[in-house]
Amino acid sequence: MVSPPSRRRAVNHAVENGMGSTSQACRAMQLARSSFYQQPCLSAESLKKRTAIIQTSENHPRYGYRRVTAVLKREGLEVGKTRVQRIRREEGLQVRKRQRKTRRLMVSEPIRQRAEYRNHVWSWDFVHDQTDHGSRFRILSVIDEYTRECLALVPGWSIRATDAIRFVKSAMEEHGNPEYMRSDNGPEFIAYAMQDWLKARNVQTAYIRPGSPWEQGYVESFHDKLRDELLNREIFTSLREAEVLIEEWRKEYNEFRPHSSLNYMTPLEFRTNCGCPPLQPTAVAPGTRNKLKQKPTDTLVLRCP
Repeated sequence: MVSPPSRRRAVNHAVENGMGSTSQACRAMQLARSSFYQQPCLSAESLKKRTAIIQTSENHPRYGYRRVTAVLKREGLEVGKTRVQRIRREEGLQVRKRQRKTRRLMVSEPIRQRAEYRNHVWSWDFVHDQTDHGSRFRILSVIDEYTRECLALVPGWSIRATDAIRFVKSAMEEHGNPEYMRSDNGPEFIAYAMQDWLKARNVQTAYIRPGSPWEQGYVESFHDKLRDELLNREIFTSLREAEVLIEEWRKEYNEFRPHSSLNYMTPLEFRTNCGCPPLQPTAVAPGTRNKLKQKPTDTLVLRCP
């Protein structure tokens, strides 16, 4: 059902474009002319909240009403999610998106390694896009599965194993070494140079089974947000422009964008509030750590309160 504010906007649009008189437009929209001419009486506080909701929704068109509510509350505006949902619906600002279906692990299948603290499991993968001229480029993404923080997001025409080593090395120098690196079986990840380099840094590999992208769900979800909020909205004229815009979005994702799975905190806030430093597990019997389906019983785990 179309709300009265939406009907008034439709009548205004029809009259301004010469599609008919006010009475004809009101009759077509089943709106009383008295309702059309009546000016809404909003208090200054309600008008302020409505303006903030519309402005935030327009600045971040792919944010849902819950995420917009979290952003406004973080900025000190007391507003309920029901009001945000109603105003966004009236203004036609809803996010319509059909979710993709993914397979789940069966009961009989082995349980994959799950991140229990910061720098426990990193996940990395590639996503593709192209410039306005049709030249395709790749984007290497690295995320911490526990804090959901994007540690690296680097585009390039061609990213080989040696290039990936350079980018990941920079991330490790800033955030520390992970215990596991989860990836698919792409040539860059299974290259001997990559495996030798990770082994030298005491980082174990956790390869997913071929043709099973759902086993790398965190990075797949991250790529879905990246494509929905940036890649599908921007036209890149050059690789340099893509580098600048992608880095800006990465900082927004880490420092501004509320994450629903983190109780609507940003990844940076979650990492800071939890105070989870990278922990080193105690000694484990040789060969035990290589069996990812078995969780070590003597591993020290620091959980968030």
